[in-house]
Amino acid sequence: MTIGVRGSSVEIQTWALWGLWSELSSMDGPEGQRPAQAMAPQAPQGGRGHQLSVKKKAGKALRHQEQQEQPLACQDRASSLSREAGLSCTSLNGGARSEVLEAIENVIQGVVQSLAQKKAPVLTVANRTDWRNIEFKDSVGLQMIPGCTSKQIRSDCPQSARRFALTLKILSMIYKMVQSNTYATKRDIYYSDTQLFGSQSVVDQIINDISCMLKIPRRSLHVLATTKGFVAGNLSFTEEDGTKVNCTCSATAVTVPSNVQGIKKKDATFQRLLDDDFFNKVSPCIMITGRGIPDLNTRLLVRKLWDSFQIPIFTLMDADPHGVEIMCVYKYGSVSMSFEAHHLTVPSVKWLGLLPSDLKRLNICKDALIPFTKQDENKLASIQKRPYIACQPLWKRELEIMAASKLKAEIQVLTSLSSDYLSRVYLPNKLQFAAELQKGM
Repeated sequence: MTIGVRGSSVEIQTWALWGLWSELSSMDGPEGQRPAQAMAPQAPQGGRGHQLSVKKKAGKALRHQEQQEQPLACQDRASSLSREAGLSCTSLNGGARSEVLEAIENVIQGVVQSLAQKKAPVLTVANRTDWRNIEFKDSVGLQMIPGCTSKQIRSDCPQSARRFALTLKILSMIYKMVQSNTYATKRDIYYSDTQLFGSQSVVDQIINDISCMLKIPRRSLHVLATTKGFVAGNLSFTEEDGTKVNCTCSATAVTVPSNVQGIKKKDATFQRLLDDDFFNKVSPCIMITGRGIPDLNTRLLVRKLWDSFQIPIFTLMDADPHGVEIMCVYKYGSVSMSFEAHHLTVPSVKWLGLLPSDLKRLNICKDALIPFTKQDENKLASIQKRPYIACQPLWKRELEIMAASKLKAEIQVLTSLSSDYLSRVYLPNKLQFAAELQKGM
């Protein structure tokens, strides 16, 4: 059986899956168990194609790869990426690398089993973007419900055959990385074959689907995202290789590591606060920026700080629907990553500013405000319908003010009052009333 992928060089052939199955079958599992050989298909005669190669294990518990080539030609980067990852490779259920490998093997077992029965292989993935699959819990945020609806990635359907092939391709790459205890970024995976994958977004979506399908956090798959966040202030930490980082002593912000309060959104605003030496003026204080929608590393850092120290966490965002959306991601999570909500959300986050009500209270000139676009109106309407807004009466009031005015403002609008108004007046006064904010916002 050959599954052709239109417009792609990928072909998945029975011999390739048989070869993969043979190698997996020769390995001892965590308890010395491997799927029965009787389920493996017969090897076809001849033919060479795109083989999903998996090396034989060298050790019992973690299946260490024998001294073979590193995936994605990233051997020279493996140590730095491993240090950057800095998280133990555990599954959602606390499993180790061996369990990650076993989860991937189970997927391949299902594919090979279908081929042995002369059926078209199918991968089943939870529908991560459907709000009907999401429930809201105040202590967790948005999380995926048990028994949610799913979608099928079929190998015999022209609309999904390519997706099926690429999913197996990335599964193979992940398997080799977990096996050899090396790491790669999503960008590395994309650039390993740009013509094959087509775009970075395709790789990103497939990796998230795999994480959801296996019920394993992405970081445990040894796949990293390029960090874009920064942190500064009263924080020091030790990286996995023993390197000590002191954010207080640094003259500039430190890149957010993958393993390690207050949250600041705008990169320009963040830099201005650094220039004004804000975190020393209000010490102790930690400032973090995700520079827009936060990446996974930034969200993990904020969650880690909350789990470790239970410190108050406040957000400073633009007074517009996009800023509110970013704040919601930190506090309640996103629909697409709801299957990892317990590791990413920080329900204690409070909205410090910039509040829509602040614009009138501070007598900000209307000429400095920006009219809503149709996209802004749609985004705000969507946010107002979300289940967690009903639990936040003060948020609801601020969103109603924004909707009524149909005007938005960036944080930089405060410079119309004075160049250092944000760091000298606005934030100190806001933080002075933090106790009141803790009760509501």
